[in-house]
Amino acid sequence: MIYLFLTSSVPALSLSQKYPSYTYVFHEFDVDESYLYDTDFISFVSKYEEKLKRFYRHSLQRGKVVLPTMQGLLANEGVSDLFIYLSMVESGFSSNAVSPKKAVGLWQFMPATARHYDLTVCNSYDERCDTVSSTSAAIHYLNKLHKQFGKWYLAAMAYNCGEGCVQRAIAKAGSDDLGILTDNELKYLPRETREYIRKILLVAMIGENATLDFAYSKNDSLENGLIEVEIAGGTSLKDLAKILKMKTEKLLKLNGKMKHAMTNGQKNNRKIIIPIEKVFAFYLRYDLPEKKKLPKPHLVSHYVTLGETLESIANKYHTDTEEIKAANHLDDDYLILDQFLVIPVSQKIFENISLGKK
Repeated sequence: MIYLFLTSSVPALSLSQKYPSYTYVFHEFDVDESYLYDTDFISFVSKYEEKLKRFYRHSLQRGKVVLPTMQGLLANEGVSDLFIYLSMVESGFSSNAVSPKKAVGLWQFMPATARHYDLTVCNSYDERCDTVSSTSAAIHYLNKLHKQFGKWYLAAMAYNCGEGCVQRAIAKAGSDDLGILTDNELKYLPRETREYIRKILLVAMIGENATLDFAYSKNDSLENGLIEVEIAGGTSLKDLAKILKMKTEKLLKLNGKMKHAMTNGQKNNRKIIIPIEKVFAFYLRYDLPEKKKLPKPHLVSHYVTLGETLESIANKYHTDTEEIKAANHLDDDYLILDQFLVIPVSQKIFENISLGKK
């Protein structure tokens, strides 16, 4: 993609030409389109655009494994999946990120807030590092903030600086208009929060303007965002669709080789196709009659070092190679130096790692 360089003197018209995705982004965050003409926002884009493009690319690479899960959870709970950009700004999609203020995880929960949303935080186990649990908690918190303030950009800012801070800013300004609240001269909100919402909007504009799909790489095993899973012969696809919270017609369309809504009544297990964003719902809610397909409950990050193989990595974490391949969508055992992997581990291993034990 060819990018045009923006300077502080470039009018909003050029910004709209450069990022036509702004209309969608602004709509999802309840931002009025006139904010594109905000001089502070234009100045911010001019100053930080290239830096945030690099940040976006690095975050994308780091988070490609967890993004389908996060997107699926957001969509299922009625929150725009563009809120993954809030997580990107918070943590760069690092599950183990820790801030100077001791906020932890993809969504950077402080201990008190984490416990309020039923996340376990203790010396041996920190659920803020768990993708599913932390994303579910963030969704509940964001929904609560949206119900309180009525607009998604206000919910995002309250996520950063606190509900009381946003309430006081609105009362002092006599308005909840984004341009007024983030005015650099009036300073109704802390500088960190003013730049926080601008970062979210800009990385969202960059991401939604990109030609690639940031949630996953399109390769042979995940062509068009689909993945193959195993179910028992005789399983009702109608019942499975309910479990996955998707339309039966869509599931049947994806599996056109099956003539009926049942998997032909056969005793042997069958392989079917489901959307990649439904894969965690599948593993969490569906059990094969004779063999549970639930993944290990925790994920840890690992970068491949010289001489490591899938087998040696599996042995290190007391898991197996097939689980690692499934979690990382690997077609074979081939690894490269410094490759990022997410490793499914048991609670015991996760606790040992959290405590610094080998």
